[in-house]
Amino acid sequence: MKSSRMVWIAGMIVLSTLFIFQTYGAKANAQVIQMRLAHYVDDKHPLHEGAKQFVAKVEERTKGQVKIAIYPANQLGSPPEVVEQVKLGTLDICINTQGQYENYVKACATAQIPFVFDDYDHAHRTLDGPAMQWLAPQFEKAGLIHLANWEWGFRNVTNNKKPIMKPEDIKGLKIRVPPEFHLQTLFESLGAVVTKIAWPELYMALAQNVVDGQENPLSAIWYQKFYEVQKHVALTQHAYACAMPMMSTKSWSKLNAEQQKIVREEAVRSGAWVRKTLNDEEIDLLGKFEKAGLKVTRPDIKAFRAAMGPAYKKIFERYGEDNVQVFLKFVEDARKK
Repeated sequence: MKSSRMVWIAGMIVLSTLFIFQTYGAKANAQVIQMRLAHYVDDKHPLHEGAKQFVAKVEERTKGQVKIAIYPANQLGSPPEVVEQVKLGTLDICINTQGQYENYVKACATAQIPFVFDDYDHAHRTLDGPAMQWLAPQFEKAGLIHLANWEWGFRNVTNNKKPIMKPEDIKGLKIRVPPEFHLQTLFESLGAVVTKIAWPELYMALAQNVVDGQENPLSAIWYQKFYEVQKHVALTQHAYACAMPMMSTKSWSKLNAEQQKIVREEAVRSGAWVRKTLNDEEIDLLGKFEKAGLKVTRPDIKAFRAAMGPAYKKIFERYGEDNVQVFLKFVEDARKK
């Protein structure tokens, strides 16, 4: 009898232990938050490496409780499509330039006013300071949590027809631009024939002379190998593009306060790495372009800025005069620092 009781007690201990382990295991698994991050560049671009650093550090610092899978090169849709997914909460995070968020936060587009910044430091001082304190609440109201400012860069023009030295040289060129109002308006005002071609199709469109040229930062021209199918690059630096990682407010709410802190800190840290990497390599890229046979020209930027009157009128109306004036004050304040 005593023996049977001891067997029963031992059995109950085993069952209780199994129950505890199963419960703990289920709870631990339930705490793991799986997320997806989408962006538009291929896996050779430094922005993708920055995304890898970001997700690795988040997983490390959250002890594996926040895991983020990366989907590069528009695998989950075009930039406008993934932004819509993040807003709806069907995608957790996307990295896109500010022009892709314009439909939801009109004020953010002011950061891409043509020729508004003097250089990279000026752009960074402006966007990292009061400007983002102004924009971040507007993003959140639209269902987007702004995590950090990364980098895409100052945009420059390549083409197969002729060197560009003055605004008149743009006239008649068939130029591909992304679906962003300020870029379309800028080139239309200079007399270009503006064409919209999907990013993954652009290389072939240039190779087959479907368009004469395109405009992008030097890093994009290099990593997408556009220099292979273009003859000229003009350092117009006509607009600055800031890549911004955004998280859905629905996904943000799944994180506890400590996890949110980690995500923000690592987004900023990785963004700083992306910025430094892209900015530092631009000087070397010019040499690589010339070695590859691409002719580099340095146009008169003042002449281009002076030709922006018609474009500015349309852009300011689109973005809202009040928004433009607020942002231009941030720009001027940053210029004095």
